[in-house]
Amino acid sequence: MRSRDGNSSCSLAICSVILLNSLVLNASEYLISYRYIVKDMTLHNESLQISHAMKPCQGKIHNSIELPLKNDDTINDIVKKNPHEFIDFIHKVGLHLKHQESTKNAQNSFTTILTLKTTCFKVDFNENFAKISPLK
Repeated sequence: MRSRDGNSSCSLAICSVILLNSLVLNASEYLISYRYIVKDMTLHNESLQISHAMKPCQGKIHNSIELPLKNDDTINDIVKKNPHEFIDFIHKVGLHLKHQESTKNAQNSFTTILTLKTTCFKVDFNENFAKISPLK
């Protein structure tokens, strides 16, 4: 519908929200990052971040993993139900390793950090499983 001055009545904010929602609902690409920190033989922190890719990712599909899927599972639900399989898969994709050692008062201390830098993954949802593949 047009207003008297000939401009469309759909505001830029409303149109962009509608466009963004249509992109997110149909998106099959996700950005995933992972970080695992061990200090002195004790797990200090582990974080896994998953978010929708806001624009199409470039790259070719490499090895993939298939995880079981139930009715309305999202990528977050799938990963929560299969954490060991997914983390093992991320290790195969390639993690960066940073290791630091220090000695104070004749006492050794070390920190090891494993990191998967933000990587784009293509996720294909089928009836019974989701196929997750990194793009490189």
